[in-house]
Amino acid sequence: MNIYYAIAMMVVSALIQLALAPKQQGPAPTAFEDIDFPQADEGTPQAVVFGDCWSGDWMVLAVGNYRVEEIKQKGGKK
Repeated sequence: MNIYYAIAMMVVSALIQLALAPKQQGPAPTAFEDIDFPQADEGTPQAVVFGDCWSGDWMVLAVGNYRVEEIKQKGGKK
């Protein structure tokens, strides 16, 4: 009879711990302004690369059109 009492107390204890545990909040989404893109200064020579190339010094000349809305996709209905 003692084993049933111990198992019941463990289950009750686990349920109480789950109920009283603090809820974790997800991280805030990253804003476009928070990303630090290295950009070329005016007058800096720019290299044009065709194909694959390893460059030790890189810079961003332009940043693409990033989405600000969620991508909503319907199911795979045909």
